[in-house]
Amino acid sequence: MTATAPTAAGDLSGGLPYRLIATDLDGTLLRSDGSVSARTREALTAATAAGAAHLVVTGRAVPWTRHILDDLGYRGLAVCGQGAQVYDAGEHRLLTSVTLDRRLAGVALAKIEAETGPLYLAASRDGLDGDVLVGPGYALTGKLPATPFTDASDLWSAPLNKIYIQHPTLSDDELAEVAHRTAGGFVSVTMAGEGVVELLPLGLSKATGLSLAARRLGAKAVDTLAFGDMPNDIPMFAWASRGVAMANAHQELKAVADEVTASNEEDGIAVVLERLLG
Repeated sequence: MTATAPTAAGDLSGGLPYRLIATDLDGTLLRSDGSVSARTREALTAATAAGAAHLVVTGRAVPWTRHILDDLGYRGLAVCGQGAQVYDAGEHRLLTSVTLDRRLAGVALAKIEAETGPLYLAASRDGLDGDVLVGPGYALTGKLPATPFTDASDLWSAPLNKIYIQHPTLSDDELAEVAHRTAGGFVSVTMAGEGVVELLPLGLSKATGLSLAARRLGAKAVDTLAFGDMPNDIPMFAWASRGVAMANAHQELKAVADEVTASNEEDGIAVVLERLLG
């Protein structure tokens, strides 16, 4: 699954009208077992053979993404950390990285907790090998490497890309709404999956990293087809020419999608690419 540079405008064969195919990972490209189906691999291979570039755009920071890309044989650029990082998978090199203002993040957390009470916290440290710190009560999704912490000062001791928040009783939607309302002037807030509400550098989104990576590949928004499944993909859909939500997507994303395809378990990406390729 090697990402290639797009060809010159109008030089695509097979009828594919896009030069860049941006895909989220979890719930979109990946099935629930973490694999990519043979059908989806073949469809992406056909699209790249037709001159398009495949670009992974994920909320996962590089340390939680690198092993997946290596297993897939992916060698192109990837946008990680909700747009904070542009990563060269072939060279295992971080090209750009945006960090969270820790003072503003502290203010944001205080404002949220003033309304919700204590939160369960985790945080992603910056860098190729940045730890994910997980505090008491925070429930990780899946078997992902993390470093426990109990002293709150540990959270702020090194540069961060993002902070994860959970609440003992509020749903993800409720928690995200409170965070937006109380702290939206200090940080960006997004929901990336079940139990994954995140505080990001103000103004950062997947669209930020996607636009940077697209520029490196010589592509523009009008050239881009995007696939996703969660509200954190909404800015990516707004930037891209066309946004396709998976059948398993959150309703907020479906509401702004140009199209809803089959689920990630049913090769939804392949369904669309096969149709476009004719």
